[in-house]
Amino acid sequence: MFDRICVPTDGSDAAAAAFEHVLAIAADHGATVHLLHVADTTRDSVTRIGGDVVDVLEREGESIVEAAAARAAEAGVDAETAVRQGGVPETVAAYAEEVDADLVAMSTKGRQGVEHLVGSTTERVVRESPVPVLALRPGDETVPYPYEDILVPTDGSPAATAALDRALPIAERAGATVHVLSVVDTGGIGIGDHVEVDVLSEYADDAVAEGVERVEAAGLEAVGAVEAAPSAARGIRAYVDDPGADLVAMGTHGRTGVGRYLLGSVAERTLRTAPVPVLTVPVPEEE
Repeated sequence: MFDRICVPTDGSDAAAAAFEHVLAIAADHGATVHLLHVADTTRDSVTRIGGDVVDVLEREGESIVEAAAARAAEAGVDAETAVRQGGVPETVAAYAEEVDADLVAMSTKGRQGVEHLVGSTTERVVRESPVPVLALRPGDETVPYPYEDILVPTDGSPAATAALDRALPIAERAGATVHVLSVVDTGGIGIGDHVEVDVLSEYADDAVAEGVERVEAAGLEAVGAVEAAPSAARGIRAYVDDPGADLVAMGTHGRTGVGRYLLGSVAERTLRTAPVPVLTVPVPEEE
Protein backbone atom coordinates (compact mmCIF):
# COMPACT_ATOMS: atom_id res chain seq x y z
CA MET A 1 0.00 0.00 0.00
CA PHE A 2 2.72 2.47 1.02
CA ASP A 3 6.20 2.20 -0.49
CA ARG A 4 7.62 5.73 -0.12
CA ILE A 5 6.48 8.04 2.69
CA CYS A 6 7.52 11.69 2.63
CA VAL A 7 7.97 12.96 6.19
CA PRO A 8 8.51 16.71 6.64
CA THR A 9 10.17 17.43 9.99
CA ASP A 10 11.36 20.49 11.88
CA GLY A 11 12.99 18.63 14.75
CA SER A 12 10.30 19.60 17.25
CA ASP A 13 9.03 17.29 19.98
CA ALA A 14 5.66 17.10 18.20
CA ALA A 15 7.32 16.09 14.91
CA ALA A 16 9.39 13.46 16.72
CA ALA A 17 6.30 12.02 18.41
CA ALA A 18 4.41 11.89 15.10
CA PHE A 19 7.42 10.18 13.52
CA GLU A 20 7.03 7.26 15.91
CA HIS A 21 3.55 6.62 14.51
CA VAL A 22 4.88 6.96 10.96
CA LEU A 23 7.66 4.47 11.70
CA ALA A 24 5.07 1.89 12.78
CA ILE A 25 3.28 2.36 9.45
CA ALA A 26 6.53 2.22 7.46
CA ALA A 27 7.72 -0.92 9.24
CA ASP A 28 4.38 -2.63 8.61
CA HIS A 29 4.45 -1.80 4.90
CA GLY A 30 8.20 -2.19 4.33
CA ALA A 31 8.23 1.44 3.17
CA THR A 32 11.13 3.86 2.88
CA VAL A 33 10.72 7.16 4.72
CA HIS A 34 11.95 10.23 2.86
CA LEU A 35 12.83 12.72 5.56
CA LEU A 36 12.59 16.34 4.49
CA HIS A 37 13.52 19.52 6.29
CA VAL A 38 12.49 22.78 4.64
CA ALA A 39 14.68 25.79 5.33
CA ASP A 40 11.89 28.33 5.03
CA THR A 41 13.57 31.09 3.02
CA THR A 42 10.26 32.90 2.48
CA ARG A 43 10.23 34.38 5.98
CA ASP A 44 10.96 38.12 6.20
CA SER A 45 13.70 37.63 8.79
CA VAL A 46 15.55 35.30 6.43
CA THR A 47 15.17 37.35 3.27
CA ARG A 48 16.38 40.51 5.06
CA ILE A 49 19.56 38.96 6.46
CA GLY A 50 20.36 36.68 3.54
CA GLY A 51 22.97 34.01 2.93
CA ASP A 52 24.45 33.54 6.41
CA VAL A 53 21.05 32.73 7.90
CA VAL A 54 20.24 30.35 5.05
CA ASP A 55 23.52 28.49 5.66
CA VAL A 56 22.68 28.15 9.36
CA LEU A 57 19.18 26.91 8.54
CA GLU A 58 20.54 24.32 6.12
CA ARG A 59 23.12 23.02 8.61
CA GLU A 60 20.43 22.81 11.26
CA GLY A 61 18.20 20.99 8.80
CA GLU A 62 20.90 18.44 8.05
CA SER A 63 21.24 17.67 11.76
CA ILE A 64 17.47 17.27 12.09
CA VAL A 65 17.04 14.81 9.22
CA GLU A 66 20.16 12.84 10.16
CA ALA A 67 18.84 12.39 13.72
CA ALA A 68 15.49 11.23 12.34
CA ALA A 69 17.23 8.82 9.96
CA ALA A 70 19.16 7.35 12.89
CA ARG A 71 15.87 6.77 14.72
CA ALA A 72 14.46 5.09 11.59
CA ALA A 73 17.48 2.78 11.46
CA GLU A 74 16.86 1.78 15.08
CA ALA A 75 13.31 0.82 14.06
CA GLY A 76 14.57 -1.16 11.07
CA VAL A 77 13.13 1.31 8.53
CA ASP A 78 15.05 2.53 5.48
CA ALA A 79 15.40 6.29 5.25
CA GLU A 80 16.53 8.92 2.78
CA THR A 81 17.20 12.53 3.79
CA ALA A 82 16.93 15.90 2.09
CA VAL A 83 17.08 19.59 2.96
CA ARG A 84 15.40 22.06 0.65
CA GLN A 85 14.95 25.83 0.55
CA GLY A 86 11.65 27.58 -0.06
CA GLY A 87 8.16 27.85 1.35
CA VAL A 88 7.05 24.80 3.31
CA PRO A 89 3.81 23.77 1.55
CA GLU A 90 5.00 24.07 -2.05
CA THR A 91 8.42 22.53 -1.21
CA VAL A 92 6.83 19.54 0.52
CA ALA A 93 4.48 19.00 -2.43
CA ALA A 94 7.34 19.27 -4.95
CA TYR A 95 9.56 16.89 -2.97
CA ALA A 96 6.76 14.33 -2.61
CA GLU A 97 6.40 14.38 -6.38
CA GLU A 98 10.18 14.23 -6.88
CA VAL A 99 10.56 11.02 -4.85
CA ASP A 100 7.30 9.58 -6.17
CA ALA A 101 5.89 9.35 -2.65
CA ASP A 102 2.55 7.68 -2.14
CA LEU A 103 1.97 9.40 1.21
CA VAL A 104 2.97 12.58 3.03
CA ALA A 105 2.90 12.17 6.83
CA MET A 106 3.40 15.19 9.09
CA SER A 107 2.70 16.67 12.48
CA THR A 108 0.14 19.44 12.79
CA LYS A 109 2.22 21.14 15.46
CA GLY A 110 5.83 22.25 15.24
CA ARG A 111 8.70 24.03 16.85
CA GLN A 112 7.01 27.38 17.25
CA GLY A 113 3.89 26.03 18.92
CA VAL A 114 0.57 26.70 17.33
CA GLU A 115 1.79 27.80 13.91
CA HIS A 116 4.80 26.28 12.18
CA LEU A 117 4.60 22.83 10.57
CA VAL A 118 1.09 23.33 11.69
CA GLY A 119 -2.42 24.58 11.37
CA SER A 120 -2.44 26.75 8.31
CA THR A 121 0.79 25.21 7.00
CA THR A 122 -0.52 21.67 7.23
CA GLU A 123 -3.75 22.73 5.57
CA ARG A 124 -1.80 24.36 2.74
CA VAL A 125 0.23 21.17 2.30
CA VAL A 126 -3.06 19.27 2.01
CA ARG A 127 -4.16 21.67 -0.74
CA GLU A 128 -0.84 21.47 -2.58
CA SER A 129 0.04 17.79 -2.21
CA PRO A 130 -0.45 15.53 -5.23
CA VAL A 131 -0.71 12.51 -2.88
CA PRO A 132 -2.66 11.74 0.30
CA VAL A 133 -1.55 13.48 3.49
CA LEU A 134 -1.63 11.84 6.92
CA ALA A 135 -1.92 14.62 9.51
CA LEU A 136 -0.94 13.71 13.06
CA ARG A 137 -1.93 15.87 16.01
CA PRO A 138 -0.03 15.81 19.33
CA GLY A 139 -1.28 12.73 21.16
CA ASP A 140 -1.99 10.75 17.99
CA GLU A 141 1.11 8.67 18.65
CA THR A 142 -0.97 6.94 21.33
CA VAL A 143 -3.55 5.83 18.73
CA PRO A 144 -3.12 2.09 18.15
CA TYR A 145 -1.65 0.93 14.88
CA PRO A 146 -2.74 -1.10 12.98
CA TYR A 147 -6.04 0.75 13.06
CA GLU A 148 -9.11 -1.13 14.24
CA ASP A 149 -11.83 1.29 13.14
CA ILE A 150 -11.53 3.57 10.11
CA LEU A 151 -14.08 6.32 9.51
CA VAL A 152 -14.74 7.47 5.95
CA PRO A 153 -17.09 10.46 5.66
CA THR A 154 -18.88 10.50 2.32
CA ASP A 155 -21.18 12.61 0.19
CA GLY A 156 -20.98 10.26 -2.77
CA SER A 157 -18.53 12.50 -4.63
CA PRO A 158 -15.48 11.24 -6.59
CA ALA A 159 -13.19 12.57 -3.85
CA ALA A 160 -15.10 10.67 -1.17
CA THR A 161 -14.92 7.52 -3.28
CA ALA A 162 -11.17 8.05 -3.75
CA ALA A 163 -10.77 8.33 0.02
CA LEU A 164 -12.72 5.12 0.53
CA ASP A 165 -10.59 3.33 -2.06
CA ARG A 166 -7.46 4.46 -0.19
CA ALA A 167 -8.90 3.33 3.13
CA LEU A 168 -9.85 -0.17 1.96
CA PRO A 169 -6.30 -1.61 1.62
CA ILE A 170 -5.38 -0.10 5.00
CA ALA A 171 -8.42 -1.75 6.56
CA GLU A 172 -7.79 -5.02 4.77
CA ARG A 173 -4.22 -5.17 6.04
CA ALA A 174 -5.37 -4.71 9.64
CA GLY A 175 -8.73 -6.45 9.49
CA ALA A 176 -10.30 -3.14 10.50
CA THR A 177 -13.96 -2.19 10.42
CA VAL A 178 -14.79 0.59 7.96
CA HIS A 179 -17.41 3.09 9.10
CA VAL A 180 -19.09 4.93 6.23
CA LEU A 181 -20.66 8.15 7.51
CA SER A 182 -22.71 10.83 5.83
CA VAL A 183 -23.60 13.96 7.79
CA VAL A 184 -26.79 15.88 7.09
CA ASP A 185 -25.59 19.44 7.66
CA THR A 186 -28.49 21.24 9.33
CA GLY A 187 -26.57 24.42 10.07
CA GLY A 188 -28.05 26.39 7.18
CA ILE A 189 -31.54 24.93 7.38
CA GLY A 190 -34.33 26.92 8.97
CA ILE A 191 -37.25 25.66 11.01
CA GLY A 192 -39.82 24.08 8.77
CA ASP A 193 -37.45 23.30 5.90
CA HIS A 194 -38.54 19.67 5.94
CA VAL A 195 -38.29 19.28 2.18
CA GLU A 196 -34.60 20.23 2.14
CA VAL A 197 -33.89 17.94 5.10
CA ASP A 198 -35.59 15.09 3.25
CA VAL A 199 -33.56 15.76 0.10
CA LEU A 200 -30.30 15.90 2.04
CA SER A 201 -31.20 12.71 3.91
CA GLU A 202 -31.87 10.91 0.63
CA TYR A 203 -28.46 11.98 -0.69
CA ALA A 204 -26.88 10.80 2.55
CA ASP A 205 -28.65 7.43 2.52
CA ASP A 206 -27.63 6.79 -1.07
CA ALA A 207 -24.00 7.80 -0.45
CA VAL A 208 -23.72 5.55 2.60
CA ALA A 209 -25.38 2.60 0.87
CA GLU A 210 -22.96 2.91 -2.05
CA GLY A 211 -19.99 3.11 0.31
CA VAL A 212 -21.08 0.15 2.42
CA GLU A 213 -21.58 -1.92 -0.73
CA ARG A 214 -18.04 -1.05 -1.82
CA VAL A 215 -16.59 -2.06 1.54
CA GLU A 216 -18.47 -5.34 1.68
CA ALA A 217 -17.45 -6.16 -1.89
CA ALA A 218 -13.85 -5.95 -0.65
CA GLY A 219 -14.68 -8.59 1.97
CA LEU A 220 -14.47 -6.17 4.90
CA GLU A 221 -16.81 -5.42 7.77
CA ALA A 222 -18.81 -2.24 7.15
CA VAL A 223 -20.90 0.01 9.37
CA GLY A 224 -23.09 2.63 7.70
CA ALA A 225 -24.42 5.70 9.46
CA VAL A 226 -26.29 8.89 8.65
CA GLU A 227 -26.13 11.61 11.28
CA ALA A 228 -27.55 15.12 11.51
CA ALA A 229 -25.33 17.88 12.90
CA PRO A 230 -24.99 21.69 12.82
CA SER A 231 -21.94 21.20 10.57
CA ALA A 232 -20.26 18.31 8.81
CA ALA A 233 -17.06 18.73 10.82
CA ARG A 234 -19.01 18.53 14.10
CA GLY A 235 -20.80 15.42 12.93
CA ILE A 236 -17.49 13.79 12.01
CA ARG A 237 -15.94 14.73 15.36
CA ALA A 238 -18.94 13.40 17.28
CA TYR A 239 -18.72 10.08 15.46
CA VAL A 240 -14.98 9.81 16.15
CA ASP A 241 -15.76 10.22 19.85
CA ASP A 242 -18.71 7.81 19.88
CA PRO A 243 -18.85 5.06 18.62
CA GLY A 244 -15.19 5.78 17.93
CA ALA A 245 -12.52 5.60 15.22
CA ASP A 246 -8.73 5.34 15.05
CA LEU A 247 -8.36 7.02 11.65
CA VAL A 248 -10.43 9.39 9.54
CA ALA A 249 -9.95 9.10 5.77
CA MET A 250 -11.65 11.80 3.73
CA GLY A 251 -11.61 13.59 0.42
CA THR A 252 -10.53 17.19 0.12
CA HIS A 253 -13.28 18.21 -2.30
CA GLY A 254 -16.89 17.19 -2.65
CA ARG A 255 -20.20 17.87 -4.27
CA THR A 256 -21.60 21.32 -4.88
CA GLY A 257 -25.19 22.41 -4.55
CA VAL A 258 -27.68 20.48 -2.44
CA GLY A 259 -25.38 17.55 -1.76
CA ARG A 260 -22.35 19.64 -0.85
CA TYR A 261 -20.34 19.28 2.31
CA LEU A 262 -17.08 17.40 1.85
CA LEU A 263 -15.32 20.59 0.82
CA GLY A 264 -11.82 21.73 1.62
CA SER A 265 -13.01 23.77 4.58
CA VAL A 266 -14.58 20.68 6.16
CA ALA A 267 -11.38 18.67 5.73
CA GLU A 268 -9.42 21.53 7.27
CA ARG A 269 -11.79 21.81 10.24
CA THR A 270 -11.54 18.07 10.75
CA LEU A 271 -7.73 18.34 10.70
CA ARG A 272 -7.95 20.91 13.49
CA THR A 273 -10.43 19.08 15.69
CA ALA A 274 -10.25 15.31 15.20
CA PRO A 275 -8.44 13.58 18.10
CA VAL A 276 -7.12 10.86 15.77
CA PRO A 277 -4.95 10.84 12.62
CA VAL A 278 -6.65 12.26 9.52
CA LEU A 279 -5.81 10.97 6.04
CA THR A 280 -6.83 13.47 3.35
CA VAL A 281 -7.06 12.24 -0.21
CA PRO A 282 -7.00 14.60 -3.23
CA VAL A 283 -9.52 14.16 -5.97
CA PRO A 284 -8.06 12.12 -8.85
CA GLU A 285 -6.82 14.33 -11.69
CA GLU A 286 -9.05 12.61 -14.22
CA GLU A 287 -12.04 13.71 -12.18
